[in-house]
Amino acid sequence: MRQKIPLAALMTSFIILLGAGIIQLQHAESLSAKMLLFSVLPVVIAAFAYPLGNRKMLVKYGGKLDTFQRVLGMTLASLPFWLLLAAYGWWSDGLPSMGQTVQSFIVAVSSGIVATVLFFWATDMVRDHPQKLAAVEATQSGEVIFALLGEMILLSGVFPSLLSFSGLLFIITGMILHTFASRQRIPKAAAKEKAKSI
Repeated sequence: MRQKIPLAALMTSFIILLGAGIIQLQHAESLSAKMLLFSVLPVVIAAFAYPLGNRKMLVKYGGKLDTFQRVLGMTLASLPFWLLLAAYGWWSDGLPSMGQTVQSFIVAVSSGIVATVLFFWATDMVRDHPQKLAAVEATQSGEVIFALLGEMILLSGVFPSLLSFSGLLFIITGMILHTFASRQRIPKAAAKEKAKSI
């Protein structure tokens, strides 16, 4: 059943998006059109495709498939694309180095398996509540924070600039606002359910 878009969730999501954009501003000068096409654009598409695919699975198979089955379904559906991408990478640059393979394995386990299963499980729990669903989907932005920390600790990356920290502050603020907005809806929803039961 289609429901109204919660405006509070939309505004707080915009704050998070603004924070992610601010973080990338420091790289804007060195960003060529080719880099924009092959790096930034796919990330933007994935940021929308990932939750949309999850929502489509919830609508079509909600209650019929558990979390692990939905993850498997989306993995199998996107597998042809990954095979084509891997074939292109092998053709253009050859096989990855051992370091790249280890890093990809760490990302695949932590983000691709653990985080995805937890995310799908959480969205399944709140699939009938748009405000709470938006709050759960907003937690994806937390990956930016963990990616920066992981880059600094594991890959000896550069310390974030003041601009990056301000972007992180926007992201954290947006996530906190999402939490408060979803908590405020709980008493109203409980009152409606109680009225229906009477």
